[in-house]
Amino acid sequence: MHVHELFNLKGKKALVTGGGRGLGEQIAHALAEAGADVIVCSRKVENCEEVAREIREATGQEAHALALDVTNPESVKEATAQALELFGQIDILVNNAGVSWGAKFFDMPLDKWNQVMNVNATGAFLMTQALAQGMIARKSGRIVNVASIAGLLGTDPTVMHAVGYHASKGALIAMTRDLAVKFARSGVTVNAIAPGFFPSKMTEALLSFGGKKILEGVPMKRFGNDHDLKGLAVYLASDASAYMTGQVLVLDGGSSAM
Repeated sequence: MHVHELFNLKGKKALVTGGGRGLGEQIAHALAEAGADVIVCSRKVENCEEVAREIREATGQEAHALALDVTNPESVKEATAQALELFGQIDILVNNAGVSWGAKFFDMPLDKWNQVMNVNATGAFLMTQALAQGMIARKSGRIVNVASIAGLLGTDPTVMHAVGYHASKGALIAMTRDLAVKFARSGVTVNAIAPGFFPSKMTEALLSFGGKKILEGVPMKRFGNDHDLKGLAVYLASDASAYMTGQVLVLDGGSSAM
């Protein structure tokens, strides 16, 4: 198979949660640019509608927006049913929906801890439950979980306090590895991306407060940009990564190497 074919997503159907902005938007564009038809989902469906419109105009691929609350089983059931009605099947699932809450450990409210865990970990669990069975039946599929270096490392307390975020991304990484083993014989791969710091609405306040300190620990001396995730997302969604499963690929400008 030619290398161009390995990365070609023509004919594939993808669903990206949290696709209305930030990393999810970047990933959705990347998959469409590689030839996939895409559904972008989030609670703020108007943001997803704008992203879907941009994808259609830029790539000519089919793109749709759906409302989705990944913490609500009924919403997951409804959105995945709509996705299957639109596309017939989902070949690529990107679990990207995520939230954070900043608070020192002893001040972390339980309701905010639960909210972060529910979106970042339980949401990926529910979406995978809803869509992986179809992949397994077809003996083909790609599940890409967007984790974080926060799931692998602690953070300097002068920069960030978000224990729930760290714990939820660690849980997502553990789930990635376990499901990779469980699904391995079915032809379905499960991998994770662990980004470092990327400017987004979620990180805006953090980078405004501690950005200079954070960059001191990034060998490349820059944050991630609007294109840095694209290649990795397409790789994990394509046949190029067919023999890779259960892996966590770090994209952080070298900060975890220090």
